[in-house]
Formats: sequence, C-alpha cells, structure tokens
Amino acid sequence: MADAPQNLDRVLRIRIPVTVVLAERKMALEEVMVLAPGSVIEFDRHHQQLLDLCVNHKPIARGETVTLREKFGLRVREIGPLKETIRSLGV
Repeated sequence: MADAPQNLDRVLRIRIPVTVVLAERKMALEEVMVLAPGSVIEFDRHHQQLLDLCVNHKPIARGETVTLREKFGLRVREIGPLKETIRSLGV
C-alpha cells in the first residue's frame, strides 16, 4: 500500500484529450456531399450559449469562449460533480 500515493500521482499526470463542443446537428448525406468553401451550416445553438467541455465524449463542464493572444480558449463557468468527471474518464 505504500506505493498507492505514488501510483495515484502517476495516474493524475496522464494526459487525456478534452474536446470543446460548439454545436451538433444531423445532416442528410446529400447535404454533406454538396458542401463547398463558403457553405454555411446553421445550428440550433444560440451564439452566446455556454459550450460543453467533454472527456470521452461526455460533458464534464461548460464555459464561454475567450481569446488568448491569437488563440481560442474556454473559461469554465460550470463544472459537474467530481464523481461524474471520474466516470467520464472510464475509471
């Protein structure tokens, strides 16, 4: 059991992919096939609505977009329960 804290430290340093979901919708294949540069796809999500931060395709938090220098970022405004976050990791 003496190795438990060291093993936990190793697990907590594992890098995992996180995704920010802007919006989703279903489209007919024929609509996708005619997409071209300049095409616009409309979504049902309001432009000021919080975005979902996901791990393993499961939302763990929500936030708003920010600009950091010339890059996109997410300011977390809401975060789910720790137990749900751990489940998202598949642990």
